[in-house]
Amino acid sequence: MSLRASILLTLTMVFTLPASSETAILAGGCFWCMESDFEKLEGVTDVVSGFTGGTLKNPTYNGDHTGHYEAVEITYDPNKVSYKQLLDHYWVNIDPFDARGQFCDKGPSYLSAIFVANAEERKLAVASKQKVIAEFPDKRVVTPILDVTTFYPIAGDESYHQDYYKNNPVRYKYYRWNCGRDQILKSIWGDRATH
Repeated sequence: MSLRASILLTLTMVFTLPASSETAILAGGCFWCMESDFEKLEGVTDVVSGFTGGTLKNPTYNGDHTGHYEAVEITYDPNKVSYKQLLDHYWVNIDPFDARGQFCDKGPSYLSAIFVANAEERKLAVASKQKVIAEFPDKRVVTPILDVTTFYPIAGDESYHQDYYKNNPVRYKYYRWNCGRDQILKSIWGDRATH
């Protein structure tokens, strides 16, 4: 085989190898904010806003999403960021003590939750929650660990919710500030809060 053919074969192999990726589903109130917070994390390749946790098929933002959480589906490279690191990042971006929602958003769809797909994710999620409980012994951590259910990405006429923080930066910052999200996170987590 010629040197040129060998180089071409090597390049073809390199560019056709599938990238290693896994997904995680987390709910932490407003999916605009969760999307923004997780897309900044190295090793995360995509974050999609949507709904999960309920039984209603094809929930919509402006229509019916009864029983569902606003959530994000995070695609990540486990060679660059671990599931445990995603969980560590998750906790410092939510208020784990709010049983009514998150920040200024109240109601069932704004509750926090970790959705696990297997026994290993459950083990890591439980350990991460126990760590938070130990850190705040005088408070009640209400964030549940639930089994993964169908994730419904926001789509169609409502797809403007995807990448909202990028496409509407002024409105997004105004919303986030008025909601008090960063102020509350800092009061809970101090300098670990990632805004």
